[in-house]
Amino acid sequence: MFNDIGPLELVTIIVLAVLVFGPDKLPKVIQDVTRTIRKIREFSESAKQDIRQELGPEFKDFEFDDLNPKTFLRKQLDNEDLGLKEIRNGFDLKKEMAEVTDAVNSRDSDSTGSSSLSSPSSSSSGGRIDMTKKPEDPGKDDRPVFDADAT
Repeated sequence: MFNDIGPLELVTIIVLAVLVFGPDKLPKVIQDVTRTIRKIREFSESAKQDIRQELGPEFKDFEFDDLNPKTFLRKQLDNEDLGLKEIRNGFDLKKEMAEVTDAVNSRDSDSTGSSSLSSPSSSSSGGRIDMTKKPEDPGKDDRPVFDADAT
């Protein structure tokens, strides 16, 4: 329950408890807290048992920890029946990303090379297109004229 509390944090909690409740009332407060925690645990265990009984024999292997998405995924990924390990081991993300990057870079270099040959104005702006200028012949392009102020 308190797996993530370190020794320094535990000492801090004890010192604060002594300062807040005082050394006289501290044993009674500790008893009340432990009694309350025990009742909460008993209530949750009885609720779990009731749910298991209501679900029936089909869910006899049901664990409430499986409702946690991390636990569920970890259990499913460790399952050999799904074949996910072969898929995960066969997929190299770095290789795929390198291929995509190379494809995009080669397409960009092809398009800038062909556009620089056809349009001297684009080569003077470093391969960038000036979106504020209107096209010279709107009859060639079926798209509407770009309006920089409208966007």
